[in-house]
Amino acid sequence: MLLFAAAFDIKVSWMGKQSLFSPPVGWIMRALGGIPIRRGAANNIVDSMVQAFAELPSLVLVVPTEGTRARVEFWKSGFYHIARQARVPIVPSYLDYGQKRGGFGPALTVTGDPALDMDQFRGFYAPMLGRFPEEFGPVRLREESELSKPESDSESQDRSGP
Repeated sequence: MLLFAAAFDIKVSWMGKQSLFSPPVGWIMRALGGIPIRRGAANNIVDSMVQAFAELPSLVLVVPTEGTRARVEFWKSGFYHIARQARVPIVPSYLDYGQKRGGFGPALTVTGDPALDMDQFRGFYAPMLGRFPEEFGPVRLREESELSKPESDSESQDRSGP
């Protein structure tokens, strides 16, 4: 993402886990537009980013290519909640090793239905091949699985009112 932004002379700010900003390379990460995030702390990152979008109309939310070093079953969902609450589209980026190309996809608007919205991303990324395909997990959010779980009787009664 940073290389493409530099190639197209686009200034980007991006969020990354705090450990990426430790010495000796922390200053380089910040100079490249990095914002350290403490993911384990409850510090309202989504709310802070929603406020940033309200204050900076030129801000764009880009989903970087999947960058974990090991297979994960669910994507982190902060980007989704930021886009939904700030009412901004998401621009997916990609590195397709199969075709030896990379870039940015179309701006995708979320509806609030995680399964429907992630179908857009699954469709976008389906023809692409990662550098280590065996390490690439499914394109999905944990929220999709939670929505498909059957409700227990007590949950149904709680929602039905007195």
